[in-house]
Amino acid sequence: MFRRRKQRRAEKEEEFADLSLGGDSQDGVDDIEAWIAEGPGGAEGAASRHRSDDEPEPVAPADDDLSADFDDHFEAKPAVRKAPVRRVGGPWDVTEDPNDGLPRIDLGALRLPTPPDVELRLEADQNGQIVTVALIHGTSTLNLGVFAAPRSEGIWDEVREDLRDSINSDGGQANFVDGDYGTELSARVPTPEGPQPLRFVGVDGPRWFVRAVYSGPAAIDPANAGPLADVMRGLVVVRGEQPMPVRDPLPLVLPTEITEQAEAAAADAQGEEDDSGGRHRKLDLPRRGPEITETH
Repeated sequence: MFRRRKQRRAEKEEEFADLSLGGDSQDGVDDIEAWIAEGPGGAEGAASRHRSDDEPEPVAPADDDLSADFDDHFEAKPAVRKAPVRRVGGPWDVTEDPNDGLPRIDLGALRLPTPPDVELRLEADQNGQIVTVALIHGTSTLNLGVFAAPRSEGIWDEVREDLRDSINSDGGQANFVDGDYGTELSARVPTPEGPQPLRFVGVDGPRWFVRAVYSGPAAIDPANAGPLADVMRGLVVVRGEQPMPVRDPLPLVLPTEITEQAEAAAADAQGEEDDSGGRHRKLDLPRRGPEITETH
């Protein structure tokens, strides 16, 4: 499964533009992208995606009927007890006003603060739809995703089980741990460079779900997250009113100022080519796009 994911990622990189904003860059972010780009719960969690968030939850079968739902090589898992959430701060719903005075970048369904010394890396398709939101501080990375959720209940309990099963079945190791946001998933996943630590955090909101994936030192010890934890606490989610299938990603778009800077950079590159070679050809937005601000 890991090879298939890496192949899908390689195909995707041919289509996406990479736009960066300030801070320290980190090599190897893409090495774990296969584990964070398939939706909130990976390939194993697709069963509930086709249900609209406005539809009622399906009724569970009687206990006598459960045995027919499991293959011989699987065992029924006990119900996961919802851990108490002790978090202070966000992610916030747009109807809640954190009133903290933080400037935020508006990505549509997400509004996120960008503290000093944090690089924001966005990957977008040619239509300007963002598919990856990564924040980098030193050698730690925070990848963010926001998804539709049912009106009646959260999905993190189900999602983290899907993730654990997927990682363990692909040769990694994943276990539930207690954290500031309740039950989290601590994992070591196989990559070409060897096992890499990841920490999955899920937050259920009103008809939305935020999945955060820490890598690097922040995955090993939450105390190493530094300003990345501040980003998480300062997130604001704009769910919108439109019905969506459960687990579908909420729409994220490039801010106007970033799009204008990318277009200006492309225009400058066109001008330089015309001046130097006397040739004229149309330049699209770069596939591994411009550095919006120089990184150090």
